Amino acid sequence: MKILAIESSCDETSVSIIEDGQKEIATVVLSQMDTHANYGGVVPEIASRMHVENITMVIEEVLNKSGLSMDDIDAIAVTYGPGLIGSLLVGLMAAKTLAFIYNKPLIPVHHIAGHIYANNLVRPLEFPLISLVVSGGHTELVYMKDNYSFEKLGGTLDDAVGEAYDKVARVIGLPYPGGPRVDKLAHEGDDTYNLPLPLDDDSYDFSFSGLKSAVVNLVHNEKQRGNEIIPVNIATSFQNRVTEILTKKTIRALKEKNVHNLIVAGGVAANKGLRDRLTKECEKNGINLIVPEIKYCTDNAAMIGAAGYYAYLRGDRADLTLNAKATLKLQ
Repeated sequence: MKILAIESSCDETSVSIIEDGQKEIATVVLSQMDTHANYGGVVPEIASRMHVENITMVIEEVLNKSGLSMDDIDAIAVTYGPGLIGSLLVGLMAAKTLAFIYNKPLIPVHHIAGHIYANNLVRPLEFPLISLVVSGGHTELVYMKDNYSFEKLGGTLDDAVGEAYDKVARVIGLPYPGGPRVDKLAHEGDDTYNLPLPLDDDSYDFSFSGLKSAVVNLVHNEKQRGNEIIPVNIATSFQNRVTEILTKKTIRALKEKNVHNLIVAGGVAANKGLRDRLTKECEKNGINLIVPEIKYCTDNAAMIGAAGYYAYLRGDRADLTLNAKATLKLQ
């Protein structure tokens, strides 16, 4: 079964063709990163306008790349939430138009489900499992007993981890996108700053606003005292706290749920510090760990096609009244 998938929830215009939820036939991702870097972050209005300009071109390119026509496509999958509402609407309207013109089933896909199923493109998911979802907009622990069965164990109470990375990057003078740059610096410095371990409690929830504020206050106070700021050490100290609390709560969830399979999903899954710490702890505790290739960590339509296949098998269909949702519960 071949699914044409569309992802436009933020600033990447992406279209992919996925076969049977596992085989990537062709994917095109058109990033707007260079444009938004001029503003220090994603500007929603600019993002949606660029999606409008690019969406038909990207659809045509993926069909040319695959050597397929719309007659070869069995269904259309699309991200309908959560995300930037203007961006989502562009991809959704394109998907609805294709579904209408070519009389194809329309499959609504949750953005986080897509990130989770990016791992299915690496190897088939084994259940039960726990997914650690870490991205610019999301930080969640999700328990899955079977395909397309999602139980949220906990999530961020304020800032997502990727958002905290970008804020810390700005504070220490790094350009957007800050997350990868903080990760790179963190491997070059020393943990010399006394930063707090955020929300170190018995819940599965996370909170990064306090840690982010601690870095902001630290930099401000050091400057006020005339002390030298060492960005590389701030990056190391910050990343160590983030990866420690993410790993600590994830491993505890695996043990308490008696689960031996862990997948990591989302843009921050590309973070080397997090990958290294999780790999070490999973080896120590006999946990099977799957982390997607870097190209599947950031937003892409391949993950939507992978998730869309299992949503289709479950019977998920939408008609042309389907609307975009800026916020949307994973279920």
